[in-house]
Amino acid sequence: MADAMIRVPAEVRDRLAVIAESRGTSIRSLVQDFAESTLTEEERRERAERARAYLAEHFGVEVTDEESAAMGRRLREAFARQQGDAA
Repeated sequence: MADAMIRVPAEVRDRLAVIAESRGTSIRSLVQDFAESTLTEEERRERAERARAYLAEHFGVEVTDEESAAMGRRLREAFARQQGDAA
């Protein structure tokens, strides 16, 4: 595997160092874990379509675009509240 340099502002590097240290890992591992676990928009769409197909096939539930959007909003709101509670 070839290594690559990524240039970020010093403040970002320092923040990554603090986060990595608190997790007992390196910045390199932290960035690698982020890259491996973060889905692209296309990957999210594909997963959503697979989930819709599964629900339809196994449970007879057809999820509309409106229902999907509403659930996404509810999840984002719940996550935002959770983050606010943790602050």
